[in-house]
Amino acid sequence: MTKGLPATGDQRRSQLLRGVLDLCLLSLIAERPRYGFEFVAALADNGLDLVSEGSIYPLLTRLEREGLISSYRAPSASGGAPRKYYRLTEAGSAELASGRAVWHAFSGRVGRILTATEPTGGSAP
Repeated sequence: MTKGLPATGDQRRSQLLRGVLDLCLLSLIAERPRYGFEFVAALADNGLDLVSEGSIYPLLTRLEREGLISSYRAPSASGGAPRKYYRLTEAGSAELASGRAVWHAFSGRVGRILTATEPTGGSAP
């Protein structure tokens, strides 16, 4: 985004997603262990198609380094090379629960502001 110019819809969505992508990944892993491309597909299936594999892997590496997820290799269903799957650790479950609480409180407050305020029709001086 260029300084001084308003964000476009995609830019704003990308900025918002960056702040919660780790929670989205933890939530998807809590549902079931997944491998890299499955995250991209699951996010896209939920309307978050701005995320590429290139942005997922560094985040998965960070989450694993922080002890929130662990990984293991399992044979590919298609008979190819083994895939690296990720699963939630106990610390990851706790982080997800905490992150969900923060998200719900935050998004509720933002939602109230965005829906409860109406334009006055005038511009600030």
